[in-house]
Amino acid sequence: MLLRLAITAAILAYLATDIDMAEAARATAAISLPHLVIVLLMVGVDRVVMILRWVLLLRASGNPISTADATRLFLVSSFVGSFLPAGVGGDAARAYGLAKENTSGSEALASVAVDRLLGIVSLVLMAIIGVIAWAPEGRTDWRIAAGILVALIALVAVFWINEWMRWIIPAQRHEGFFARRVLRLTDAVGRYRDRRGVLVHVLAWSIVVQVMRITQAYVLALGLGMTVPFTYFLLFMPLALLLLLLPISISGFGLPQGGIVWMLQPMGVPEPQALALSTLIILTGLAGNVPGLYLWLRERRALL
Repeated sequence: MLLRLAITAAILAYLATDIDMAEAARATAAISLPHLVIVLLMVGVDRVVMILRWVLLLRASGNPISTADATRLFLVSSFVGSFLPAGVGGDAARAYGLAKENTSGSEALASVAVDRLLGIVSLVLMAIIGVIAWAPEGRTDWRIAAGILVALIALVAVFWINEWMRWIIPAQRHEGFFARRVLRLTDAVGRYRDRRGVLVHVLAWSIVVQVMRITQAYVLALGLGMTVPFTYFLLFMPLALLLLLLPISISGFGLPQGGIVWMLQPMGVPEPQALALSTLIILTGLAGNVPGLYLWLRERRALL
């Protein structure tokens, strides 16, 4: 936590040396209310879709948890994850909560891991689309697209991680304390290979989520008075969303903001305005955790 706080503070301090923070704050407060409301409604919709895709994975693994309980777990863990490492904090809280619902730890973690993996795969697919869509005068840099495609193949290969781990870990160590748990988890992930229909279904919903998130950023930009084309958002937002997943920031502040400011420079966006956009992207995402806060408080009161 101290390291993440230090990294977040250092990046924000560095941004403050080049950016007028008062002007950035004024730009943030000047967001058009109709645009902000539209984005908040879209955040609510993408939360529903994210819950749906996780429920599909749970059903495919034979998990008996009800949709209501899965929704509660997802929302509460998303709220709790706001105070944990960005990207993985909410996932860890969700896996822990699911394991407490009479689900084996390996199956719980596998469902969350596969959900996250398919989310990253959808981001990589959107990055490929962005590279092709933004190509100046129709000239696509196929080297970049090919590099992203290689990353996509590597991500898909994770579904064979149980085979890789059995090859990497010597056979005589398979019954060891840690090796046994690693193999149990990777076997749980590997079993999703036989659930191709569900994986395709969940991947399709994951792409819908990423399109909505990119569109949210674009609508916020319009609300700030930016004139950056939507195709450019298709190019840079997948990378910005990946930065948000890195577990080195607090609730997404710091590095993702710096990345967005840097990636908007080629479009001539003033840095205070770019910082305002990055801040609004994070704040509207955190607003989606408010239902989780309500459920968490209700659970705390029930325990008193």
